[in-house]
Amino acid sequence: RVDLKGCTKLTQLGNFVFRECSSLTSVTLPDGLTHLGDYVFDECSSLTSVSLPDRLTQLGNDVFHRCSSLTSVVLPDGLTQLGNDVFRGCRSLTSVALPDGITQLGNYVFYECSSLTSVALPDGLTQLGDDVFWGCSSLMSVSLPEGLTQLGISVFYYCSSLTRLTLPDGITQLGECVFAECSSLTSVVLPDGLTQLSDCVFDGCSSLTSVVLPDGLTQLGDCVFYECSSLTSVALPDGLTQLGDSLFEVCSSLTSVAFPDGLTQLGNGVFYGCSSLTSAALPDGVTLLGDNVFYGCSSLTSAALPDGVTLLGDNVFYGCSSL
Repeated sequence: RVDLKGCTKLTQLGNFVFRECSSLTSVTLPDGLTHLGDYVFDECSSLTSVSLPDRLTQLGNDVFHRCSSLTSVVLPDGLTQLGNDVFRGCRSLTSVALPDGITQLGNYVFYECSSLTSVALPDGLTQLGDDVFWGCSSLMSVSLPEGLTQLGISVFYYCSSLTRLTLPDGITQLGECVFAECSSLTSVVLPDGLTQLSDCVFDGCSSLTSVVLPDGLTQLGDCVFYECSSLTSVALPDGLTQLGDSLFEVCSSLTSVAFPDGLTQLGNGVFYGCSSLTSAALPDGVTLLGDNVFYGCSSLTSAALPDGVTLLGDNVFYGCSSL
């Protein structure tokens, strides 16, 4: 136990102050403290709770990194910034209420906080960094503030208990793997202003049954719906001109896809292993089909290819045993 309450002139704790103090169970910090440096409590594996002073405005990087016994933290109202990896590996942390003054969360803030069930995000939050909730396997729901404009890479990767999410209207693009391996995710409401889905956004979302893609969407990256094994149908918006590689690979329940008229190109393996797909009527503007486009589509009985096709890649209809 450490009690710094009487250190009335102490305003800052530098980097690594209590790093690897594995028997430290509690700390009392002085009221005048305004700044915690990087790695202050890194790997304090017996630390269970901390009350941070009201004057504190900033937490450095990795402040509570791998504090595996930490169950709760009271964050002061004046806090405006959380550094990268602040609570990374805090596997016993169950909930956090972020103060209203925070406008962005750095990378890996709650990475592998596997007991975290809920987070209250402030209304002023505009940005979530990369991997913020990566591996938060107990996280069931998150209410995203309306002012949010950016989701970084892999924000909810491996959030296997997350069931549904509504994205705010201000988001125009999603980073790579944002919802990858969210195996309980059944529905996502995408904003109308969304123009781009990056690679692997819904990769491994095995409970996702349907997605309504906004009309303004112009780009789908590679592997966006890879192994979405419960997905049955998708209507692709008119603005799409090409489909990325492995877009619907191993979507084994997918029976139909409505193609936009402006489509010109299908990447490699787009429907690879879509064993329930029965038909594919490609629009007239399609000129190129990459390798393995319909590989292993064993239920495919018909495929209408347009007259203008100039290239059929390798193994396009390999294993289409019903064709």
